Amino acid sequence: MLTLSNYINGRRVGPLCDAWLDNINPATGEVFSRVPDSDAADVDAAVAAAADAFPGWSSTTADERSRVMLRMADLIESRLDEFARAETDDNGKPLALARTVDIPRAVKNLRFFATAILHTRSECHVTDGQALNYTLRKPRGLCGLISPWNLPLYLFTWKIAPAIATGNVAIAKPSEVTPVTADMLADVAIEAGLPAGVLNIIHGLGARAGAAIVSHPKITTISFTGGTVTGRAIAAAAAPMFKKLSLELGGKNPTIVFADADMSNALPTSVRAAFANQGQICLCGSRLFVERSICDDFTAKFVEAARRIRVGDPLDDASTMGALVSKAQFDKVSQYVALAKEEGGTILCGGAPPADTNDRCRNGYFFQPTVIGGLGHNCRVNQEEIFGPVVSIIPFDNESQAVEMANGTPYGLSASIWTQNLDRAHRVADAV
Repeated sequence: MLTLSNYINGRRVGPLCDAWLDNINPATGEVFSRVPDSDAADVDAAVAAAADAFPGWSSTTADERSRVMLRMADLIESRLDEFARAETDDNGKPLALARTVDIPRAVKNLRFFATAILHTRSECHVTDGQALNYTLRKPRGLCGLISPWNLPLYLFTWKIAPAIATGNVAIAKPSEVTPVTADMLADVAIEAGLPAGVLNIIHGLGARAGAAIVSHPKITTISFTGGTVTGRAIAAAAAPMFKKLSLELGGKNPTIVFADADMSNALPTSVRAAFANQGQICLCGSRLFVERSICDDFTAKFVEAARRIRVGDPLDDASTMGALVSKAQFDKVSQYVALAKEEGGTILCGGAPPADTNDRCRNGYFFQPTVIGGLGHNCRVNQEEIFGPVVSIIPFDNESQAVEMANGTPYGLSASIWTQNLDRAHRVADAV
């Protein structure tokens, strides 16, 4: 069985409390690795290492920081298949998706910020010909970076890359549900020559390791991607300490399809937007508003396309949807489908696990693409983030009604608007 470790001060170390968590492959339902169940003592050690590393790293040239990060990108790319397989085993997503999207995007994250840092500028203004007013950009110091389970290495590097590129040092915690590629990143950092303490990786639960990162007085900046409830708690804990915060807390995104939309693009893109990564992306279009005159026809074609999605073993190239990330997520999705029925909705397709998974995956957390009709836009299913392969189709009669329903949720992350009327497209985009 694979045993993961924390990465502190350039070395792999076990948790000081010698406590461990089981990590489950969601496609098989079986434990395949052990993860450190770190606590505040491990975070203290990481903070001490980061604080020691900060003066040296922040004073290195942008060119040197860039070279180290480009080496990290090259090393990940050279191990693309290994990283992709680890991501699939850990997360349940199709191997083809990990190989073509997740891992290549992690490489691009590192390369983007490694080169962007070479082109930063400071501003300078002359005031009344007598004074020179200029702005300098300086690293903030110790950054606490907490990433989610849906795009593990992709979003982990999206946080780490800009932090270390600009001369900061990082205490980074991946989700305890999907920690393996973060663990592999430690080897990449060592081989690339990243100085000890610049990047420290702490594994463990949010309530223990994550809370210790957020509350630590020497960590000046927090970046968190995850659930709204957790984000609210982080904001409350960080506010009295005047930490800089970046919180990305999910979405309940509307897709609006007008009758004049080009259906050859609108239909397949809306299907992909609803079910990509098993619906476990904060940008997924989970509320589908369709103009009433085309709603029946669009719904029938959408359901037909959803039924054609192949749910199965993520190692099978024929599978276009893999497993949900955990038993907890499987249960959550199942509960929302049951709630949809209670709220008067009709399950047009899906709504249950597939019946034909192979022997390897018979205990996995698979769920069919699910389309729901007949629900009002104010019901819980259409107001709360499900974060799974569930989409609700809602008809609308006119533009103002579509905008009102699209805006009728606390979330505001993204939206898609399908029309061939350019004036309408800009008008609705501005209103949503």
